[in-house]
Amino acid sequence: MKPKSTSKTHFGIDHGTHEIVMGPFRWKLPQSRALRMTIGFVLIFFGLLGFLPVLGFWMIPLGLLVLSHDSPLVRRQRRKLAIWWATRKQRRAGVKRGSER
Repeated sequence: MKPKSTSKTHFGIDHGTHEIVMGPFRWKLPQSRALRMTIGFVLIFFGLLGFLPVLGFWMIPLGLLVLSHDSPLVRRQRRKLAIWWATRKQRRAGVKRGSER
C-alpha cells in the first residue's frame, strides 16, 4: 500500500498499472488471473463472516472490486453502481444549492 498525492480522489482499478485505487492509496494486483480471482473470492467469503472478530464486512466490496478486474458480470454491476452513485451525488448537490437561495 503506497499513498500517492493526487488532487482528485479515485476509487476503482487503474487498468494501466493493474492497481486497486482507494483515494490516495494503491495496491498492486497480482499478474495471475487465477490468483486475482482467488483473492476476490476469499475476500468475499471472509467478508460474509464479518460478524467474527478481525474479519469484517468491508472485505465484501473489496473482493467484488478485485473480481471486477476479470469478471465482465461483476464489472458491469460495479459500473452501474458507480454511475448511480455519481448521479445521486449530483442530484443531491443540486438540491442543496437550490435550497440555499
